Amino acid sequence: MNGKNILLVGVGGQGIVLASEIMSEFFRRVGYDVKKSEVHGMAQRGGIVSSHVKIGEKVYSPMIEKGKADIMLSFEKMETLRWLYYVKPDGVIVSSNVKIVPPIVSTGEFVYPEDVEESILKERPDAKILDIQSALKELGNDKVTNVIMIGALSTMFGFSPEKWLEVIKEAVPKKVVDVNVEAFKKGRSLMGS
Repeated sequence: MNGKNILLVGVGGQGIVLASEIMSEFFRRVGYDVKKSEVHGMAQRGGIVSSHVKIGEKVYSPMIEKGKADIMLSFEKMETLRWLYYVKPDGVIVSSNVKIVPPIVSTGEFVYPEDVEESILKERPDAKILDIQSALKELGNDKVTNVIMIGALSTMFGFSPEKWLEVIKEAVPKKVVDVNVEAFKKGRSLMGS
């Protein structure tokens, strides 16, 4: 496998940092050099969070330049729209359909557009928008978006799901291992695997 630049974006509280840690550990275990960097700004208040993960034979910098991401996993649909310019023209975009309205909307200074998904697909008709909202309801846990997205990502690489699950089971608290295993499987099924 050639090197890959993977960008994760969303808002605070969606588990982006944990997702990047799970991904990084997984790729280290299968023999790749990995560098990651997170921006945690306002993570506690529902602010923007991003994580850059680069994998390859030898990686020197964790930061992904604009227009150089091979894969973007977006945990919130407005963030997908805001970060599209980071993805290569032939890159893969996997977005959640989750809508988290930022606090600034309540001030009246900003309006959350109603046509976000249409705008994404207008810019990138190849983007995959997954019905994460329904998956979270089905799983009965609204804290597993991150593992659903890891499941989706896992379908893009030729490694067995069991290898991914080993890392996930070690990374999450024991009391939520079962729901995270189901979330991973749900992510794979949403991608058609």
